[in-house]
Amino acid sequence: MSVLKVLLRLPWHILLLAGVLVVVGSLALYSASQGSWQPWAGRHAVRAVVGLSLVIGIAFVDFDYIKRLSYVFLALAIAGLIAVMIVGTGQGVSRWIAIGGINFQPSELTKIAVVMALAHYFSSQPHDRMRSILWYLPAFAIIAVPFSLVLIQPDLGTALMLLFGGLVVVFAAGLPWRYVLGAFVAVVAAIPVLWMQLHAYQKARVMIFLNPESDALGAGYQITQSKIALGSGGVFGKGFLMGSQSQLNYLPEKQTDFVFTMIGEEFGFAGNIFILFIYLLLTLSIMWISFRVQSRFAQLTCIGIAMTVFFYMFVNVAMVTGLLPVVGAPLPFISYGGTSMLTLFIAFGIVASAIVHDRRET
Repeated sequence: MSVLKVLLRLPWHILLLAGVLVVVGSLALYSASQGSWQPWAGRHAVRAVVGLSLVIGIAFVDFDYIKRLSYVFLALAIAGLIAVMIVGTGQGVSRWIAIGGINFQPSELTKIAVVMALAHYFSSQPHDRMRSILWYLPAFAIIAVPFSLVLIQPDLGTALMLLFGGLVVVFAAGLPWRYVLGAFVAVVAAIPVLWMQLHAYQKARVMIFLNPESDALGAGYQITQSKIALGSGGVFGKGFLMGSQSQLNYLPEKQTDFVFTMIGEEFGFAGNIFILFIYLLLTLSIMWISFRVQSRFAQLTCIGIAMTVFFYMFVNVAMVTGLLPVVGAPLPFISYGGTSMLTLFIAFGIVASAIVHDRRET
């Protein structure tokens, strides 16, 4: 396939939406550093350019070849998670691997690897086999192994997004509703056991989530300041570089997990709604591609990637608004973080390959 033909068939509308989020992120990070491109905004923009190059490069790779590498990708991701337990670095936790001065987070890539492995498994099975729960057991194992390894790090936010993204693919593959309801009942019944397995700081986050005002200057400081910043922004915000909570450093982690709050303070409710609208368009655009492509593997992969992006956004926004406990969850394409952004661009490259090499489009 010629270079021109590949470029013309790229899903430019998806890349445009991602680009809008990158621009918003760059401006937010510029503001977070009090009007400087260093240390976050400049690197964020450079990573976006690298990410776009990855999308275009992956688009040239035949999609059948990507499918054949799915299990290899998962194996490498699991190996990375095991390596984190041995040589990992982090502030009180082990989530990163330092390679040549660059910190790399294997758990981010694992989200996409699980989606691809599940899509490969289900696309290789005859449809009539999917009536029995036994044929779903390998899929549950594909989810359970990396989920457990991420949970051990500990990284509850990433583990939950990995779990939900994987379960969406399982459900899309045809899991009967009776098994879904059964799993829901089992999860509810297991809550006491899961509670006992949580670390002390994770339990504290849940308790603070239920009543943040009980320790507003301690464990509840983050969510309390987040709510103050969001509320003070009003409908149209205080203006660019004018957020008092963020500019005076009352708002913690404003360049990563709480960047949505900072945008809400400076651009108000209208700014937040605009961002959520872009995410909605982005998710629906990838879902639309899943209906266009012919390959079963491509369909399930696109669905999984679309919902992974959605869960990224949902968990972050729900967390900073007090609807969920505080967990480590970046806002896609906006929060500062190289592994997260490049992982999403790799995922979009896979979506691009799916549409470029789809038989129906040739």
